[in-house]
Amino acid sequence: MPISKKPEISRRGFTSALLGAAYAGSAAKAWAQGTYPSRAMRLIVPYPAGGAADLLARTLAQALSEQLGQPVVIENRGGANGTIGSNIVAKAAPDGYTLLLDNITFHAINATLYKTLPFNTLNDFAPVGLVGWVDNVLVVNPSTPATSLKELIALAKSKPGQLTYASSGAGSTSHLAGVMLNTAAGIDMLHVPYKGGAPAMTDVMGGVVTAYFAGLSTALSTIEAGRLRALAVAGVKRNAALPNVPTVAEAGLTGFEASNWYGLMVPTDTPAEIVARLNAAMVKLLQIPDVRAKMVAQGYEVTPSTPKEMGDSMQLATTRWAQVVKASGANAD
Repeated sequence: MPISKKPEISRRGFTSALLGAAYAGSAAKAWAQGTYPSRAMRLIVPYPAGGAADLLARTLAQALSEQLGQPVVIENRGGANGTIGSNIVAKAAPDGYTLLLDNITFHAINATLYKTLPFNTLNDFAPVGLVGWVDNVLVVNPSTPATSLKELIALAKSKPGQLTYASSGAGSTSHLAGVMLNTAAGIDMLHVPYKGGAPAMTDVMGGVVTAYFAGLSTALSTIEAGRLRALAVAGVKRNAALPNVPTVAEAGLTGFEASNWYGLMVPTDTPAEIVARLNAAMVKLLQIPDVRAKMVAQGYEVTPSTPKEMGDSMQLATTRWAQVVKASGANAD
């Protein structure tokens, strides 16, 4: 019987392992010497500039810089539903100088949406902590003959396959929330995917599509201006920014929830002391009245957490959204 051999480690893999250990060792040494952070950090935002995630990142980066005493430079690396930017962080040195503004889409949804990814969504990142939750809100053009979710469902049932709902792309929370609505309400609205939230919003306002589960942070000003009508919020409770708008559950679809969280991540193997330093700075900045006010004005519920709490949220969200993605048949490959 032939003797089995241990798997050979490639030179590249061995070198990468040595470099990773060296980076982690130097980072730990820097922490021990009290020098972290000693230079500028970069915050990777896996979306183009100008969107909701970018606006949140700029609020956080400025406050985080003040807390840590070093510049926090934003790098917008959009593409592939957040995969491009996330991969940059996964492959970065675990030294606390490369951060990721993470959300449910980048990890919990992409883990199932893509058959293959250049990283492991749960094992290649270390959570720093949650920043806040933002609800999706179901909006329609004001000319739509439905002033409530119940009326929209009735309209959809009277015109099966004729009403449409927009999304910011296949597999996005706006798409999957629409799938959940179709299933829960027993209706058949057609999915119309767009390359981002901005064009989707534009076509809802123009009456090209009927409805859209928009991120509240981007839709709030448009709702307040009367250019969109909000029918229901997809959170577990009413949003303080829209106190008169019921939740989808309140409107009759019990248990419906399709919110999104944002948080900070670093590469795995980042020393625990550095993660703790970043978490402490983030928790402190989220207590600053001006920062909280800006986030609330954008529709966020500020929810600082420990790294473990964020890790638990990631695990739960990955399991929950995997079921929705599989039921939708969405596939990004």
